[in-house]
Order: sequence, then C-alpha cells, then structure tokens
Amino acid sequence: MSKEVRVRFAPSPTGGLHLGGVRTALFNYLFAKKHNGTFILRVEDTDQTRFVEGAEQYIVDCLEWCGISPDESPQKPGAFGPYRQSERKPSYRQYAEQLVASGYAYYAFDTSEELTAKRAEEPNFLYGQKSRMQMRNSLTLTQSEVSELLAQNAPHVIRIKMPTDEQVTFTDMIRGVVSFETNLVDDKVLLKADGMPTYHLAVVVDDKAMEISHIFRGEEWLPSAPIHILLWKYLGWADEMPAWAHLPLILKPDGNGKLSKRDGDRLGFPVYAMNWTDPKTGDVTKGFKELGFMPEAFVNLLGVLGWNDGTDKEIFSLDELKASFSVERISKAGAKFDFEKAKWFNHEWIKQSPVSSLQLVVSSLLKQSGIEANEEKLAEVIELVKDRCTLLPDFVVQTAYFFTSPAEYDSAAVKPKWNADKAAFFEEFANTLNVELSALELEASFKALAETKGLKPGEVMLPLRIVLVGGKFGPGVFDIVKLLGKEETQNRIAKGIAEFNS
Repeated sequence: MSKEVRVRFAPSPTGGLHLGGVRTALFNYLFAKKHNGTFILRVEDTDQTRFVEGAEQYIVDCLEWCGISPDESPQKPGAFGPYRQSERKPSYRQYAEQLVASGYAYYAFDTSEELTAKRAEEPNFLYGQKSRMQMRNSLTLTQSEVSELLAQNAPHVIRIKMPTDEQVTFTDMIRGVVSFETNLVDDKVLLKADGMPTYHLAVVVDDKAMEISHIFRGEEWLPSAPIHILLWKYLGWADEMPAWAHLPLILKPDGNGKLSKRDGDRLGFPVYAMNWTDPKTGDVTKGFKELGFMPEAFVNLLGVLGWNDGTDKEIFSLDELKASFSVERISKAGAKFDFEKAKWFNHEWIKQSPVSSLQLVVSSLLKQSGIEANEEKLAEVIELVKDRCTLLPDFVVQTAYFFTSPAEYDSAAVKPKWNADKAAFFEEFANTLNVELSALELEASFKALAETKGLKPGEVMLPLRIVLVGGKFGPGVFDIVKLLGKEETQNRIAKGIAEFNS
C-alpha cells in the first residue's frame, strides 16, 4: 500500500458491545495487521446525553478478551491523541465555522419547540433544501440579525448545506461504485448548541487528524457517506480522504433484519461479547464470555461471519485470520447469525485446545461449584471429557463426579429392572476389581463376569455408569473406573447398590 495503514474502531460508550461492533473492530484489526498497520480505539463520546459510566472500560475489556487490543487508545496514547472525542472539543468549532464562512454550512437558530411544531405540521419534515428557506437560520435572516444573535450567545446549531441536484459518488472497497442523490439527503447538524460536534463532523475531523487511511464500518452508516465525503471535500481534504468499506449487516437467524439485543433476549442467546451491567438499573445482560465461549471461538465465528478465504475452511486462529484476511473476500450480502453454529465453533475449539489452556478456567469453574480438584488428576480428566463439552460450564457436569461422589442418581433408569442377581453381580465385580488392567481389559473382564452370571452386558453397563457418575453421561465407563481408582469405585458401587435396593 502506498501509505501507512491506520484504521480505527470508534464506538460510543453507551452500553454493552454488540457482536456486530466486535466484528467491526476485528475486521479493522485484521486489515491493520495484514498490512503492518496501526489499529486505533477512538471513543466517540460527544453525545453526553447517552454517555454511560463504565462503558468505555467495558469496551476495552471486551477487546482485550478477544485478543484484539488496540495499538493506540485512551489507555495507550500515541502521537495522535486525545483518543476521546470529548477531549477534542476545541478542535471542532473552527472547522464548523470554516464551513459557514465558505458557504457550505449555516447557523440555524430554530428552537426545539419550533422544530417540534414543524414536525407536527409536516410528519415527513426534513430540514433541507425544500424547507431551509422557511426556517430561522443565517440563510433567511439578515447579516445584522445573525451577528446580533451570535453576540447574544443565542442557542444555535451549525448545519451542512447540502447541494441541489448533485450526485455524490465514491468507490467502496466491498460494494464497488456507490452513488447518492444530494436532493434526498437533509441538512444534518454538524455542531450542536452545546458546542459539541455531531458524529458527522467529528468523525471527519478526527479521521483527518489521526491520519486514518481506511474506514471499516457497518452498512448502517452507508446513508451518512455522502455527508462525510462532502465534508472531506468542503474542508479541502479530498486528496487525503480514506478508502471506505461498509461491512454487511449481521442478520437475525431468519434473515429478516439486523440482529438486535431484543432478538437475543427473545431467542435465548447473547448478542454482547461480555456481561453488561446497566449502572442505573443493575440489570445484567448476558455475554458470550460468561455463557462459556472461548475467546478464540468467539473471534473465529465473527471472522467468518460475512467473510471467507475462498475455501471450505472454517476453523481459524487469530493468526490464521490475520494471514488470510482480504477485503475482496468480504460479502456484500448480510450474514445470518446462527447460534447453533456459534456453539459448534466453541465445541471445536474446546476439542482442539491443549489441556494446559483449559485447566485454569475449569479449575475455577469447579471451585465456584464448591469442588476442589486435584490439579494432576484434573489434567487427565479434562483430556478425557473435553470432546463432550460445548460450553465451558459443561466441564463442571462432565468432571465433578471425578472429585465428588454423586449426591443423586438417575434411579428411574435402573430400578424397574433391578434385582438381587444384579446386586450380587456388582458386589462380585467390586470385590474382584483390578484397576491395574487397562480400560479395554476391565471392560472385557466385566462382560465375561456378566456372562458367567447369565446377564447380558448391556443390562449391567448402564447401572455401572449411573452408580459412578449419577446419570447417563460421561466418557467410557471403564476410563472412569481407571481414574477413580479401586477404593473409590468400590465405595460408589456399594452406595449405588444400597440406593437401588431401597
């Protein structure tokens, strides 16, 4: 690339981080790393009415959990700070005033009451070419009236003056040539009455100041593109304008519309990266992390949501995504979110993860459930059961019985066919148990004993599993016996016999 790659993820600190936002951050990160560039976190906190305490740190924590920490951010400032828009406030008015002076913007003194009345009068009212000359602004007032209002510090905003009968055309890296009719775009506010910029002005000024080379953002920002492109032109920066890429939407599972938090609540899955606690209400919205997703799996599933490398490959590490990523392979069409597929990714990552990368989190989950696990034994247990775990909390169910005897049994699966012959069989099996044998040898001896007692192996295999683990789950039953050891297996069989005889 001809110039240094500098990309930014620019969220607003207003609440939880939607998985669509994480994917935007990820694609920015991947593009930067593919081209030895810089990935920047810029916090767009100009709308103080929507600012939520703690949301910025939450965003930072989410990116860190995903392994896509920025090179520059409020927490890691570089040469292009500040990295919070609220701290850049003095820089915006001069550009808004410059636009007014050059005829590309104007002062609007309309009160909120006047605008409300206008909208009530005209339900489809847009402040723009057709209506601006009917409103109270510097285009309709005399120069002396405008000067007097400004001298009195009369509340006002600055609006862009959208041109008439023009087309704004640009080349999107994903969508190709895109055109907009300026007659269909209203005169957006650039600077608010409190002196803070709106997104439209701030994003352009900051991208110029931070020397952003490429902009990756969601498709929902496409209608704003003509405003931003005109601002780059009107401010005299057209030759320095970044390249644009508008990412496809993440859609509801049925494909009808953009995935929202409400959809997740309705369908029973998270849409936030991590748990988000509303500081006002205390309400907790579940995240993928706390549900039991590995960060590697979460990043993997987002990486292939609207992108592929041109093959059937689905499992990618972050390093593999960095090496394979290309804008050309990003889809134009929206990508349906499939939670079952998301869980499949997690299951695959658990299966292929070394025990060493799982042990700390599994040990912590067990402790939270009141179970202290011998770490050496836990390593063996994780290796044995990880193929059976889809979410990380599944390890509790799949490992707990190795460290604590079952408190309850699925007796209904055993008692209807339980009898004295089976009780005698298990007593003899326990008495003759030799755990020095391999799991295969133990199984062979178990089946041979059953046959000598006139029992089918299938009749006694399930009761053995249930006395050892409490239910119809777990790995090979004789692998369980090997790990439990002779004394513990004998104790559990005796306890199970007593339960089934009662």
